[in-house]
Amino acid sequence: MKGIILAGGAGSRLFPLTLVASKQLQSVFDKPMVYYPLTTLIENGVREFCLISTPQDLPHFQQLLGNGRAWGISVEYREQSRPQGIAQAFLIADSFVGNDSVTLILGDNIFYGGDSFQQAFAEFQDGATIFGYHVQDPERYGVVEFDEKWHAISLEEKPKQPRSNYAVPGLYLYDNQVVSIAKNLKPSARGELEITHVNLEYLKRRQLRVRRLGRGFAWLDAGTSSSLHDASAYVQTIETRQGTKIGCPEEAAFRRGFLSLAQMEVVTAQIPDCEYRDYCNNVVAEAKRPR
Repeated sequence: MKGIILAGGAGSRLFPLTLVASKQLQSVFDKPMVYYPLTTLIENGVREFCLISTPQDLPHFQQLLGNGRAWGISVEYREQSRPQGIAQAFLIADSFVGNDSVTLILGDNIFYGGDSFQQAFAEFQDGATIFGYHVQDPERYGVVEFDEKWHAISLEEKPKQPRSNYAVPGLYLYDNQVVSIAKNLKPSARGELEITHVNLEYLKRRQLRVRRLGRGFAWLDAGTSSSLHDASAYVQTIETRQGTKIGCPEEAAFRRGFLSLAQMEVVTAQIPDCEYRDYCNNVVAEAKRPR
């Protein structure tokens, strides 16, 4: 399965921070925001990536991530000259997706906890898999409605009167039909190619699976100044209490087997002397301990 990270948009909700750097390059505690979605996909076995961003921001992402080889992955880059909805990503990345299945993750979404994603990726074969997360303010998101057996029966984008409290987070798994579905979409009243309309087409075809994320799972949308601060505080609390990092692509690549222990040592040695390097050194040291 290939992975798309959508890191475009105007970033207007984070003004004036985004005058300095793209939203997805802002810091969430001790790492750039984009490290978190990247790590989520690496943890779930994705090795081929396409990052989509604005023409002015792409050079900064390229400087940060390079071609991905240091982490045992590959990263390509595509321009989104004008944001026209999440589903536009499949049109931009058409040649990247090719004949493969694909997962799309939003560059400002941070996930932590549980094994729902691991199960979803491991069990995915065809159709589409999305997720449902209970929120207090569903009107801000795409909302999924369930029947009494927890089967999805409707989806609606930012409804004024939500039919449930289950929002759809920014991580989606699709088979190769998604490209042709996206190509046949018409812009919504907002002038965007809505990802909800993609999911509705899969629902219409009876090929949509919705997995509910439990109470032990955290979904943070770091798209506003307040939520960015909250996400940083959350990450700091977890990392300080547990002594493990969230959103560390080096560690994720090593634990997934994309990097050998020797390669992990080389990658760590190239990091400047800082707390982040200390952590990676601890990962190496732990791996060397006799079992």
